[in-house]
Amino acid sequence: MVEVVFVCWGNICRSPMAERVAQGWAEREGLHGVRFTSAGTSSEELGEPIDSRAQRVLARAGYSAGGHRAHRISAAEIRDADLVIALEDVHLRIMQRLVPDAGNLALLTDFDPDAEPGSGVPDPWYGSADGFNGTLAAIEAAMPGVLDRVRELQG
Repeated sequence: MVEVVFVCWGNICRSPMAERVAQGWAEREGLHGVRFTSAGTSSEELGEPIDSRAQRVLARAGYSAGGHRAHRISAAEIRDADLVIALEDVHLRIMQRLVPDAGNLALLTDFDPDAEPGSGVPDPWYGSADGFNGTLAAIEAAMPGVLDRVRELQG
């Protein structure tokens, strides 16, 4: 089983959105033997569900949006995962401090050939509900590359 963890700041917007999108894409493509989860680098939102704006955007796009509770990533979770995908560079730096020798860290936009290198996915939480549509688009643009990497890890 390949373990993939998506990581953002509070684990209520971007990372659970990425988790749900990845699950949906894997199911559609018949990709088995992979488990997608998500976490945050902060403890600010512990136990909270997915942001309601993110839920609406996910549901409208046909993705699962329920059953989530935010949690903070641990060093053990990073070590145990095959791939840990941060949504912004700041999340990478925090995880590198937790596990300095981690070789399984990546930035989501690294998987989107059209994204500017190192650009990351901006946090939609502070903006309007429309920002969540942009977040979904950025996540979906990276999914072909993410699933290709999962297949490499399986092979």
